[in-house]
Amino acid sequence: MVAVKKKKKHQFPTAYTVIIIVLLLVQLLTFVIPAGNYATLAYDTTDKDFVITKPNGEKDKAPATQATLKKYKVNIAVKKFKDGTIYKPVAIPNSYERINLKKSNLWQAIVQFFTSQVQGIGQSVDIIAFVLILGGCIGVVHANGAINSGMQALSKRIKGKQVLLIVLVMGLISLGGTTFGLAEETMAMYPILIPVFLIAGYDTMTVLGTIFLGTSIGTMVSTINPFSTIIASNTAGVNFARALPLRITMWVICTVVGMLYVIFYAEKVRKDPTKSVVYDQYEQNREKYLSGADIEKTGKFTWKQKLTLIIFAVAFIVMIWGVQQKGWYFTEISVVFLAAGYLMAIFSGLTEHKVVQAFVDGASDLLGVALTIGLARAVSIVMDTSHTSDTIMHFFSQQVSGMSPLIFVWFLFIVYIILGFFIQSSSGLAVLSMPIMAPLANVIGIDRASVIDAYNWGLGFISLVAPTGLILMSLMMVNIDFNKWFKWCWKLLVIEFVLCLVFLGIGLLIY
Repeated sequence: MVAVKKKKKHQFPTAYTVIIIVLLLVQLLTFVIPAGNYATLAYDTTDKDFVITKPNGEKDKAPATQATLKKYKVNIAVKKFKDGTIYKPVAIPNSYERINLKKSNLWQAIVQFFTSQVQGIGQSVDIIAFVLILGGCIGVVHANGAINSGMQALSKRIKGKQVLLIVLVMGLISLGGTTFGLAEETMAMYPILIPVFLIAGYDTMTVLGTIFLGTSIGTMVSTINPFSTIIASNTAGVNFARALPLRITMWVICTVVGMLYVIFYAEKVRKDPTKSVVYDQYEQNREKYLSGADIEKTGKFTWKQKLTLIIFAVAFIVMIWGVQQKGWYFTEISVVFLAAGYLMAIFSGLTEHKVVQAFVDGASDLLGVALTIGLARAVSIVMDTSHTSDTIMHFFSQQVSGMSPLIFVWFLFIVYIILGFFIQSSSGLAVLSMPIMAPLANVIGIDRASVIDAYNWGLGFISLVAPTGLILMSLMMVNIDFNKWFKWCWKLLVIEFVLCLVFLGIGLLIY
């Protein structure tokens, strides 16, 4: 009897490989895209004056006055520089110049390809530290049985109310995204919420949809987020509050649409697990995230386990407060969770050896996520080193001549989708693009608020799938391949895309 060979199943590349492919493509683009820069203007907090950096890198100084800003056609109030609202160099309109930068040869490009990855990890060390410390804390919470006992207690309370999990979690995350840019901080939610959602009868794709879509929709439809809408409005020289009603309406509609999309899928999976996009991982996920948790058994939820969970929850609340009220970044957030780790070590009831081993094991579980963050940063490093970002910006700014208002805002939305693929920093893209793009609104005859909407929604839309953003790190948290994510969310992408076009059109009538 002739043995029949089994056809080898094609596997989609891992998150690491996807980023490497993107990095290679960007590296290749540097051979064909000319190098160029806009002149920039920045406030020197020491000398209390403006520093003008020319495209060739030469620097001049100018008085920090409104007259200087008017001279360079930068339509921003000078007080915004002095009070720290605008803290990054701002591009000066009509100042783009090609620079004489010798193109890398093949060997230099290869060296840069590897060097940028190491530099990316080095420049992302604060975020990596946060992820590893977070993983360590979660390891301690797991080790003393707090999560298993908590799940047993929670399983009784959520029966018949599973949908409320999605509504509550997604609503709060989206609210955090639209108000203060809650994004990377949501990494802390996955290890805790995955078992809860599995107990409710859902799958890991539901967890991903709830958390990642929540933060993506929230940050896309930013209302008062200081890192996007406010800094973009200040850089464009307009008051963000005037356009607030439309943006709040857009946020509510997009969030509700996202919730309904997730709920429809989640309930279908709860009733029939074979409908899950990740059904092939069903047993693997339950073994990984629910191992040792007998949901039907009523175990004792000890005070040490409760206290451990309370400490972790308080650390998360303090993190949210610090980011929103104090402007904390990842160094301060890492300190909070490290302190929480020490407290959990004291009150967890575990021996010193078990605490250390649990912390190390927990950190190692998130090591892949940490490395992905560093690799994603390498793409921006290559763009900055090759001086191609400004060239791309200049090219698109030249394409709008003679457009009607509606075509202009729709075109600008597409432009920001493309720019957002390469430049995922909302504040960085704002100060680079607004001085260039906002004046174009006056040429077309529309309000600059529409330019800010195109920027926000374009950058937010591409973040749903851009490998240079948060999606690959989120996928690694739930062990889902990118192709499965795209297969699951493509219909929502179409819906959100149409909503953005519609509301951009409405904005032209309102502003």
